[in-house]
Amino acid sequence: MRVIIVGTEYTGKSTLANALQQWGMECGIRHHMDDHFSVPDQQTLKDPVDQKAMTEVPESIMERFQRFQIAYHVRLINKYEHIILTGFHTEEAVYGQRYYYPGLARPIEHPQSWEQDMPKDTILVLLNTNADVIKQRMQNDPHEYNIVPESDIEACQEAFQEEFRKSLFKKKFQIDTSDLDAKSLLQAFLDGSYGFLGAADLVIRSAK
Repeated sequence: MRVIIVGTEYTGKSTLANALQQWGMECGIRHHMDDHFSVPDQQTLKDPVDQKAMTEVPESIMERFQRFQIAYHVRLINKYEHIILTGFHTEEAVYGQRYYYPGLARPIEHPQSWEQDMPKDTILVLLNTNADVIKQRMQNDPHEYNIVPESDIEACQEAFQEEFRKSLFKKKFQIDTSDLDAKSLLQAFLDGSYGFLGAADLVIRSAK
């Protein structure tokens, strides 16, 4: 199963990715997972000094770094039969020029240009959450490096919705995570993706 999970900050992307990876291991498969496309990378950069340094990278270098790591992961999504990517190219289209390199005049790489080189069986899932719920989650569990300010929540949600609409992937669906915990979010994904699964994935699911 190849899965790209996208959505505004605090919609539950990492929660779903971790739950899906755990579900896969219980089924006897291990998804390659990358959840480090948001700046700074807090999945693989564990040292606070490194995280802070990443936020201080000049805009031109940041844009290049993000573009290069997306290109690298296009290779990985073709390489691995089971892979979970959180945010990935769609998130970069929404956040990149808004927050990471707003001073750059040149346009960023168009998301659909990346998708042309990705496997056709990739499943794209967009997580939506009520804006008030996102604000509450921000207060209850503030991120050390918050990306989206409260004033931008609705705009970012609309941008993600538009990128989802324009995506070339045929296998795509949405989940409203406003009232879902990790277990019910995983079940919502499994239910929503059922019609998009290949024969091998269906065998794995039925065995579970």
